[in-house]
Amino acid sequence: MIGVLFVCTGNICRSPSAEGVFRAMVERAGQSGAFRVDSAGTWNGHAGEAPSRQAIAVAAARGYDLRDLRARLVTGADVAAFDHVLAMDRSHLQALRKLAPAGLTDRPRLFMESAPHAGPAEVIDPWGGDDAAYERALDLIEAGCAGLLERLRATSLGA
Repeated sequence: MIGVLFVCTGNICRSPSAEGVFRAMVERAGQSGAFRVDSAGTWNGHAGEAPSRQAIAVAAARGYDLRDLRARLVTGADVAAFDHVLAMDRSHLQALRKLAPAGLTDRPRLFMESAPHAGPAEVIDPWGGDDAAYERALDLIEAGCAGLLERLRATSLGA
């Protein structure tokens, strides 16, 4: 089973959106049993909370259900336990590399490396913005998740 962990700041906007999108894409591809998908945050201020109201609404409008997800803090053990640890921006990447156990500091990567054609290297935080900010973030998240799934199916699943 391939472990994929998405990481942002509070785990209430970008990373749970990526978790929900990737889960849906994996399910549609008939690959649910091949993946373990989760999300976490580098800041513990929202632990136990659901994703933001706007993240839930914007995702729902595109057919993704985030309502059952809950924020949690990322740990060094997560870096070891997940094959792919994906940071939404460079600050998360830096935090993840500091948390990583010895020998695994290169495991965390920027999420948008999976979709270089999409443009930005980072998914900008929509927190505090309007619905359009969440829509722009979700556009990038969908592109990143599609690229990630395509790459993992080709390299890890032999599809």
